[in-house]
Amino acid sequence: MTYQKTIGNLGEAIASDFLQAKGYKYLDQHFTTPFGELDLVMKELDTIVFVEVKTRTSETFGLPEASVTPEKIQKLQKTGLLWLQANPDAPDDWRLDVVAVLLDRHKNIRDIHHFINIY
Repeated sequence: MTYQKTIGNLGEAIASDFLQAKGYKYLDQHFTTPFGELDLVMKELDTIVFVEVKTRTSETFGLPEASVTPEKIQKLQKTGLLWLQANPDAPDDWRLDVVAVLLDRHKNIRDIHHFINIY
């Protein structure tokens, strides 16, 4: 496994734990379509939350959330709609969130931010 994939998986685990501590329910992970992949699918009350997790170990290339472009958001929306089609019993309400995780050089959490309803 590449270093980037290892860091990405760690960030997703941190984000999942973070959201579950806030009362979100875990539903799915790594849902993949031709448009892209949903890192996490969570549920908050009666809303499905598609979560893009961005993890970095330094700010050399900017903050993690800076890499979520309008094009990425479009792909996430399309992928989310396909997830909803594949899960017809899911609530109709949905949104896209970003969890940005910044780790220190020892892979400890330096900072975490939750951006709600990004589009």
